Parts: sequence; structure tokens; C-alpha cells
Amino acid sequence: MTTTDQDLAAPGHFLVIMPAWNEEAVIGATLRELADALPEADILVVDDGSSDGTARLAEEVGARVMRLPYNLGVGGAMRAGYKYARRFGYERAIQVDADGQHDPRDIVRVLAGLEDADISIGARFADRGSYQARGPRRWAMVFLARTISRIARTRLTDVTSGFRAANRAAIRQYCEHYPAEYLGDTIDSLVVAVRSGLTVTQVPVEMRPRQAGTPSNNPWKAAVYLFRSFFALFIALTRRKVHPEERA
Repeated sequence: MTTTDQDLAAPGHFLVIMPAWNEEAVIGATLRELADALPEADILVVDDGSSDGTARLAEEVGARVMRLPYNLGVGGAMRAGYKYARRFGYERAIQVDADGQHDPRDIVRVLAGLEDADISIGARFADRGSYQARGPRRWAMVFLARTISRIARTRLTDVTSGFRAANRAAIRQYCEHYPAEYLGDTIDSLVVAVRSGLTVTQVPVEMRPRQAGTPSNNPWKAAVYLFRSFFALFIALTRRKVHPEERA
């Protein structure tokens, strides 16, 4: 169903936010697997200006669908999702990709990390699973993890993971600052949240291959990723902190 003020169901204890752009080949199967694993979950698909049947298929499976008028990117879609979560009083929200890479059986594990922190990251490089990154992409991930670990004062191994959960304080923070730029949804949003006083932890998860589409893993794209990740970190470190009293 399409979300409106009139037909919204009462929110459950947590919200799954799934940004989706032209994912009609896989979104139906992803949503059915998620619903089977966590029937109690409220699911919001943020259709990011798709030109295919993504929104229609999500509605047919029974998910709530927020249709954006044009493509904003993951950051813009997630900011819209967090505003939805805040508006309807969710205590916790978790981002799950539409392409099937995130195992829904790990959602409870990632949410459990919120018992100890405001943000919980499902980490691919934390002694679980076989996910690997090589070359410039791997170098960037290691550098970013070490740098942000120092800022957060805790060991993090996968700061670019989009599989992450937020409590009420983090949801408020994300509504104020969740950039739409490339890597802003992971690096920039995390750095500003930590510098503004929120805490972060990580939980080991297994990452699966995309269930549809082609991953971008050629050397040129890896080099571009390296440059953009360093630039995203630089931008994040220049952002103004958002203090707790400003988020109230």
C-alpha cells in the first residue's frame, strides 16, 4: 500500500527501511524472505524514483511504500525513511538493502547492538562470513575504518556498511543530518553523529552476493571509490556538530 496519513497502521517496535531504485528483479523475493524471517517487523520501502515496477511489486507483497518523485540517491531516500520513523514514533529503525545482500536473519543481531550504543553497524569484516574486498577499495575501507575508529573511540572494521540500526537519538540525528552525496549515507552521517555525541558499535554479519544486477568491481571504479571515500571523510570532518540540545 502507498503511505498516507489515513491508512498508516500503528507502528510496531522497530521499522525496517529499504531504499530501492529499479530493483524489480529482486525486491519481491527480498521482501518475502524478510517477512518470513521477521513477521513482526514493519517494513517501509522508499522507492527512489524508480522507472520500473519496484514500487508496484513492493506493494503487492504487502510492504508500505513511500514513492519519491525522482531519484535522490541512497542518502536522500534514507533521510526520508528516518523522517517517517520519527514522525510515527519508532524507537528503532534499521536499513536493509533491496538487492538481497543483507541476510534478514541478522537483523535481530544488529538491532541488539543498540542495547550498548546509539548506532549499530552490521560489519562484514568482523570474523564472520567470507565477504572480501580487494585493491583500492579494500585500502580505502581499511583507512576509513581506522580513522573513524579513533574518532569513535571504539574498534570498527566496516564503516561503509549500509546494514545499520539506529535508536531514537540516532533517528533524530539522521533527520537533521543525513547527506545525499556519494558515501555520505555511510561515512559522512556516521562521523557527524559520533562527533555530535552519539555512540556506535558493530556486530559481525555475513554479506551475501547481490541477488540481481551486476556489482561494480572493476579497477577503474575501485580507484574512483578510493578517491571519493577520502573526499567524503574530509567533508564529514568539516561538518558542524549537532549537539544533543539541538536535536531535542
